[in-house]
Amino acid sequence: MDDFQVDVLVVGAGNAAACAALAARETGASVAMLEAAPEDERGGNSTYTAGAMRVVFHGVDDLVQLYDLTEDERRDVDFGSYTADQYLDDMGRVTNYRCDPELTDILIGRSFETMKWMRSKGVRFQPSYGRQAFKVNGKYKFWGGLAVEAWGGGPGLVDLEHKAALKAGIPIHYETAAVSLIEEDGVVRGVIARHKGRKVRIGAKAVVLACGGFESNAEMRTRYLGPTWDLAKVRGTRFNTGAGINMALAIGAKPHGNWSGGHAVGWDMNAPEFGDLDVGDNFQKHSYPLGIMVNANGLRFVDEGADFRNYTYAKYGAVILAQPQQFAWQIFDSKVLDKLRDEYRIKRMTKVRADTIEELAKKLEGVDEQQFLKTIKEWNEAVMTDVPFNPAVKDGRGTKGLAVPKTNWANTIDEGPFEAYAVTCGLTFTFGGLKISTEGEVENTDGHAIPGLFAAGELVGGLFYHNYPGGTGLVSGAVLGKLAGDGAGKYVAGKN
Repeated sequence: MDDFQVDVLVVGAGNAAACAALAARETGASVAMLEAAPEDERGGNSTYTAGAMRVVFHGVDDLVQLYDLTEDERRDVDFGSYTADQYLDDMGRVTNYRCDPELTDILIGRSFETMKWMRSKGVRFQPSYGRQAFKVNGKYKFWGGLAVEAWGGGPGLVDLEHKAALKAGIPIHYETAAVSLIEEDGVVRGVIARHKGRKVRIGAKAVVLACGGFESNAEMRTRYLGPTWDLAKVRGTRFNTGAGINMALAIGAKPHGNWSGGHAVGWDMNAPEFGDLDVGDNFQKHSYPLGIMVNANGLRFVDEGADFRNYTYAKYGAVILAQPQQFAWQIFDSKVLDKLRDEYRIKRMTKVRADTIEELAKKLEGVDEQQFLKTIKEWNEAVMTDVPFNPAVKDGRGTKGLAVPKTNWANTIDEGPFEAYAVTCGLTFTFGGLKISTEGEVENTDGHAIPGLFAAGELVGGLFYHNYPGGTGLVSGAVLGKLAGDGAGKYVAGKN
């Protein structure tokens, strides 16, 4: 690769980056994308996701603008609705009302139109039956505000976005990592990149940083998230090392958001250090609301039924990391085994099965056997069996008299066979990042836009604090990606 010049340079090649590139190209600007990874690992964290997308919709008439439905589906499936007010309430509630109000308003208000725009570019969506719907009285009912996912999951999303980019004349340069920004007189004019060990100078009238957070950087994890975070597994790409954040901070960009927080879930205890595309998102284990979790001491440590899974899963990874030896076992009995999510049926997982609870106790590696049996006995006595069980709503079927209560979906664990799954912490992305304006411009520490510099995706700070509503990541990446691409394109047009 030789030095080159382009109107808009997008650093990254995941969902946010692709949306930024496509939006900038629509303005007439010439656009190129840089991808640090080789082609077979392309797309950043987007490739590793299951593809759920949280979007405002008011019923099936909106959903058919995003994906095709049969007449039977339109008639027989309860998709529900998800209003802007519900979205705002969920964002506020799970972030302790710290989410940036302007960015949150943009995320929610533009979610549906952005996804319609993505569909116009060739991106396909589908109903998320396998993860977000339960059959109740013979009819599928969606829950938790999530009824849309990318066709083919994360890999399908990235593949279609890259095809759209190439069709629009946007080249993608693989194994080309941005190293630093080129800044002259306070204006960003390109980047210095490294292509297969050789430095390349790429001039640009505008740069969009969309290359992820710092979750794959053990040193930054420990510095900002705290002790033991160097021991966490990383769910996604090994290439999100915080480079985009650091190169912006180096020229005076303002840090923003929850730098000590991140999206962290229950992840198979023996999963590899970084994500594995052959398994994708299936190392996750998110049916814990249907069972209980115990730590090495044989004790429960969290309310597994505090809320729907998609409002608690992104914070429970950190809770698991804080347990003795950084692991937990999820316990289920035969009453709920048929309701476990798809990821509980893969071959690569840490699982034990037994016909009796005593036999199961002996198989739970690293767990205090006698305390576990005591925990199960106390649990079974505490379940409010007089309240009907319904996994599609917050059913109020909880426990009484336990030090750590369960609020919903409590079932006695007394019918074999029993299954248990070992999990640790899987870090998805970090919440701290750069401050941007409502036009996608990166702001400096004085609160002014840095001319020529825009940002989108997981390296933008301010949206998420402590926790995260499931399915918001890809939508925020798309919305902010289009915002930054539009902003960069207009900026370039104004310079011509």
